[in-house]
Amino acid sequence: MRETRLRNAVADRISEQFIPDRSSFPLRTATVAAVAAAEAEAVDRDARFPQKALDAMRAQRLLGVQIPLAFGGDGASVADITDMCYTLGRACASTAMIFAMHQTKVACLVRHGAGSAWHETLMRRAAAGQMLLASSTTEGQNGGNIRFSTAAVEHAGTEISLARNATVISYGAQADGIVTIARRANDAAGSDQVLLAITRDNYTLEPSLAWETLGMRGTCSAGFELKFKGTAEQIFPEAYDKIHAQTMTPVAHLSWSSAWAGIAAASVERAQLFIRKAARGAGGQMPPGAAHFTAAKMSLAKLRAMITTNLDTYLTHEHDERALSSLDFQSQINLLKVEASELAVATVMSAMRACGLSGYRNDGDFSIGRHLRDVLSAPIMINNDRILANIATASLMSGVPTTLRD
Repeated sequence: MRETRLRNAVADRISEQFIPDRSSFPLRTATVAAVAAAEAEAVDRDARFPQKALDAMRAQRLLGVQIPLAFGGDGASVADITDMCYTLGRACASTAMIFAMHQTKVACLVRHGAGSAWHETLMRRAAAGQMLLASSTTEGQNGGNIRFSTAAVEHAGTEISLARNATVISYGAQADGIVTIARRANDAAGSDQVLLAITRDNYTLEPSLAWETLGMRGTCSAGFELKFKGTAEQIFPEAYDKIHAQTMTPVAHLSWSSAWAGIAAASVERAQLFIRKAARGAGGQMPPGAAHFTAAKMSLAKLRAMITTNLDTYLTHEHDERALSSLDFQSQINLLKVEASELAVATVMSAMRACGLSGYRNDGDFSIGRHLRDVLSAPIMINNDRILANIATASLMSGVPTTLRD
């Protein structure tokens, strides 16, 4: 507890001394989005990494934007990051998801690395070199159960090693480093986990599973045999259960949901253009799909409101460990992922029905096929059924509100 207070005090001093200038964020993000949009179709068709978009992120210094100014970043908040995810999601789903996952790892580094010399050095390196950090939370047969690890950290004095059968490492081959979880030691329980930050100079990847998917093809989230050797300093000083509750889960679900909302917004925009064109061609008479456009517009509004409400809750309690670990908040933030993913799919589907055959086609200005394929990943990315099963007991323990605004 004393170490946690010390780290929080360090972070507070940094915040007081350096006030970020957020005025450049929208323009910098829009610049990257324009590059991402230009290659989105090719990225999807060829299942290739959106390298041009990543190069643009580096040029605009967005990869290190969340790192505090004291360590060379821009001090962006989680609210800033979600806005960026939404903008990028409208341009290219794969680019947005890569950015969202990277920024989730950076958020863990920023919040839980302050006060650790090794992690503070990594922050400086990440900001200066605009390093891309990959996510590795899935291994073996555990599917999306990231609160249980099979692979364990091997200890030999101050040196450590890890061998991990990672069935998915998001953009692993393209990343400059990986943030991964593992059992604390060989004799530790699967739920007794630690978080490690590792860099290319101390790990190797052996491809084990290709990435041939329906959507999100540009994330290149292939499987690898991960082998790492480094020092014990690379383990985050706090236990993973705290990192998971306070940062990993809320930032991931807020960022992912914002990216999905961006995909939904792009599909609604195409549907709107189609309806306008069809109405003009029919002398002002609305086409049959107009009602589906209205449904898409309404569900997008609900999706955005859901995300911003949960974001406001998180920002209000961002530094309150007890509130973030509470059953109410954990249930709420997990249900955000479930509800947002389902609503995003429904929104894109309504947009496609508004466009009819023009939306179903892959070769027209109103095509929504890529958006639908990409957003269909949302409910199965950490499967919604698993989340609902995991929070069922917690939901029973949580009280039912007695007033509208409680």
